[in-house]
Amino acid sequence: MPVVSMKETLDRALADRYGVPAFNIVNDLTIEAVLAAAVEEQSPVILQTSVKTVRMYGRDQLFSIFEALVRDVPVPVTLHLDHCPYREVISDCLEGGWNSVLFDAHELDVAENLRQTTEVVAQARAHGAHVEGEIEGIQGVEDGIGSDDASVQQSLEVAVDFITRTGVDCFAPAIGNAHGQYKAAPVLDAQRVSDLVDATGVPMALHGGTGLSADQFKDLIARGCAKVNISTALKEVYMKSSLQFLQEASAEDKWDPPSLFRHQREAVVGMAREHMQIFGSSGRA
Repeated sequence: MPVVSMKETLDRALADRYGVPAFNIVNDLTIEAVLAAAVEEQSPVILQTSVKTVRMYGRDQLFSIFEALVRDVPVPVTLHLDHCPYREVISDCLEGGWNSVLFDAHELDVAENLRQTTEVVAQARAHGAHVEGEIEGIQGVEDGIGSDDASVQQSLEVAVDFITRTGVDCFAPAIGNAHGQYKAAPVLDAQRVSDLVDATGVPMALHGGTGLSADQFKDLIARGCAKVNISTALKEVYMKSSLQFLQEASAEDKWDPPSLFRHQREAVVGMAREHMQIFGSSGRA
């Protein structure tokens, strides 16, 4: 199946009230493992790349890896640039084949954010791509972008005006969610998701998904969070499975890289499949 637009994928998910998992991949192994999970679950999936990952690999090399691994995958896949405040990186990725971007301009005042996001939407349209927008920072630092300070939440009227006037295809509201692991159970303003969807008909993106309960996920998805981001959980399961394997390898003095790769892959596939089942995306491909 060819790479599918974010709008097509999310509009269908919003209509049928399931969540499309959006995993922040870090290398070729995690790309392949997430895609394998999507095939096993017959789930649509969004592969997200951070600015850090794009810069580490280089745009062309990273896209070539994605293109090679997704070529024969029979489920809908979207390639998304996550949390990017840099217009030049947005432009570079759109020109390089990404079909979705999050222009993260929350540090600008709302009027300037609106002006620049409108430009990014027009630019994305010229490439056949789509845009996620936000006007409030999601608390927590992820891949070097963000802040540990809670963002000021804008009024419903301001948020609706931003969504309507920019023409973004997806919106990331601050509802008490945070990137990274939660230090305490988060108190979420779930009603804000319902209000924004009712007012705009636009799918919402849930950031800071790692650590939420299955019931919280299901409630927010039912309210209109059609895109659900998972970053920390993937990084943790990938690195912790590596640590476990390497500790055992050290104890036994046996060093076999392919066995390590299989162990990492199995852990990532299991994590991804579990989230797809919770989000209700299994069987929706």
